[in-house]
Amino acid sequence: MPAPLAGGVSGPDALGELLGTVLASLAAGARDRGGPLPPGGPPAVDAAVRRALAADPLPARGVGAHEALADLTRVLAYGTADPADPACAGHLHCPPLAVAVAADLAASALNPSLDSWDQAPAATALETEVVAALAAAAGFVPGLAAGTVTTGGTESNLLGLLLARDRGGPSAGRHRILCSDAAHFSVRRSAALLGMGDDAVVPVATGADHRVDPGALDAVCRRVLAANDRPTAIVATAGTTDLGAVDPLAACADVAREHGVWLHVDAAYGGGALFSDRLAPLLHGIGRADSIGLDLHKLGWQPVAAGVFLVRDRALFAPLAQRAKYLNPADDEQAGLPSLLGFSPRTTRRADVFKIAVTLRALGRDGLGALVDRCHALARYAAERIDRDPGPGALELTAEPVLTSVVFRYVPHPHPGEPVGRHADLVNAELRRRLLTSGRAVVGRTEVGTGPGSVRLKLTLLNPYAGERDVDAVLRAVVEAGRAVERDL
Repeated sequence: MPAPLAGGVSGPDALGELLGTVLASLAAGARDRGGPLPPGGPPAVDAAVRRALAADPLPARGVGAHEALADLTRVLAYGTADPADPACAGHLHCPPLAVAVAADLAASALNPSLDSWDQAPAATALETEVVAALAAAAGFVPGLAAGTVTTGGTESNLLGLLLARDRGGPSAGRHRILCSDAAHFSVRRSAALLGMGDDAVVPVATGADHRVDPGALDAVCRRVLAANDRPTAIVATAGTTDLGAVDPLAACADVAREHGVWLHVDAAYGGGALFSDRLAPLLHGIGRADSIGLDLHKLGWQPVAAGVFLVRDRALFAPLAQRAKYLNPADDEQAGLPSLLGFSPRTTRRADVFKIAVTLRALGRDGLGALVDRCHALARYAAERIDRDPGPGALELTAEPVLTSVVFRYVPHPHPGEPVGRHADLVNAELRRRLLTSGRAVVGRTEVGTGPGSVRLKLTLLNPYAGERDVDAVLRAVVEAGRAVERDL
């Protein structure tokens, strides 16, 4: 056979012959790239991909495994935004740990699917154990809580709102989802997907600290009830995407309990604080939630995808219960064969839990906590450097970092005939694009507030092996690009 399998007794030998090609091509592609991402922007990357494919993604006759792997792995490595490069700091996109990637290879080679026990005996047991450990770390009652591995925060938010919608059966009034005005966009998308309408989401004002105001949350909840609508869920955010703000979870839990509302905590970003003694107090009250979403492909250093969805009581998964005769017949379960089918909206589901399990066991809470603390320290350092030299031609800090993200902007000199805010927005947007297309740095972009002057830049520091000099280099590149843009305007 021209293409051997990866599993079975002989599979590792066949795989081993190919891994050398992959590793060599990864190194070659990184050398070709020469930085955090390839220079030249989309035209250069598109051309490189077409060359690697020889302009034919589906040839009549294949070129063979080694050639295909060599060419396409090299172009993938060349054309990637490499989160392991210290100058790649634009998004919640972490550099995965080598041990997690190695574990992911093992899971891919064996290819278990978690939709039935007879497709994934060990993976089924591993997911049950890992979910239980993470639920306990979040403060849920051992033996009562349950959960599932997800594709990330978006799926976890969808699950939380689905279970909240269906927990009480039919009810009068429109569904209403209450969350801060800085909550993740997937809350609104999930409400639409679940048939509640994206206008079911009621944003609640945040204070100067960008956290939801508990008094405002309570007032909005009362208004919803007074209108004979149904406050279906409160979504509290533990780590907003931009500023890393963590809502006051205990106060949100008080409001939810008073009004009998489901509390879902979107801790996709901030959930990593559970590993850190220094940052864990930020999540005080998280164990009072009905459901929690975590992402270990952020502050957990896993290859995507590695989300985890947790509920305080396994009975709350009842709306997802399904019986498929070819997957989980009742007599199999009665005979002791467990089924995870009722914990996820997905059927075929790869064993993403395996890399998580290996990492948790390899590093432990203390090891992961040290990585979290290192990234937090880098963010604090970046904020201090930004705040050191204010004024035109320099950088301005927007807010003190809470987790590992730093939001700031370049302050340009006044431009004749151009409103100050609009000019600042144009310069910051353009300097970021120049950094990207030159391949020099990946810096994020967001907006704080509305209208002219709202554009901001962002560093999301998830590389625990980056150093202060690396941060200095990125900030210096931002200033140099900003000054260059000013000269050209």
